[in-house]
Amino acid sequence: MSRGFRILFLVVLLFSVSSLSAAVNVVEMFVQGGVFMYFISFLLIVMLIMAIIKYWQLTIKEKLDTKKFYLKLKGYIKNNQTEEAIRISSQFKKTTIGFIFWNGLLGYNDGLKSGKKGMELQRHLQNSFDEAGLQAIPNVEAGLFWFDIIAQVSTLLGLLGTIFGLVASFDALANAPEADKSRLLTEGISMAMGTTAYGLMVAIPTMLIKGALQARADKIINDIDEYSVKTINQITYAMKD
Repeated sequence: MSRGFRILFLVVLLFSVSSLSAAVNVVEMFVQGGVFMYFISFLLIVMLIMAIIKYWQLTIKEKLDTKKFYLKLKGYIKNNQTEEAIRISSQFKKTTIGFIFWNGLLGYNDGLKSGKKGMELQRHLQNSFDEAGLQAIPNVEAGLFWFDIIAQVSTLLGLLGTIFGLVASFDALANAPEADKSRLLTEGISMAMGTTAYGLMVAIPTMLIKGALQARADKIINDIDEYSVKTINQITYAMKD
């Protein structure tokens, strides 16, 4: 597990412990918050499901030491053993960088077999890697924008609950019988404060999780850019030799 994810889970753990320490207040806050709490809770469940899916995709599915992978291919490329490099790449084609290398090398090999040479073969090689990248790279960051939307909507729902709670409080002061004013005013204020707090309790972890996932996605894309260029250059040098 990367350092960023360890820090993230530590923060979320501390956040959860602090919430559990005031469990009674949280339950009361949820009950008094009304229907807005259910909407925010739905967003929380959606966020957690998405976080698990993206964590699996970016950390477990994409678990590949890119540098070692490149160095392994480099030896075969220097010796013009393209078929062997393709075979190695095919073993990792479920990862994004493995898929790109596999398709790029396949395209290069097809160019060799079709008799392309020189600049024409170099352009064909570059196009093969670019085409594979355009196909695979968008999947790395796919869905991450939803975390921003969930964080924003949960905060806005909390603020909307605050407005409704304040309206209920003012209505109680203006129209409720004297015997009920204190109770209704307290309920309205509790709803106002509770929905805002709950919205933020969902939004803050959502933003932290999104930041950690985005950092992992950026690392994958940067590795793809770096080692794709190195591989293309290595193949070009081998062609000149």
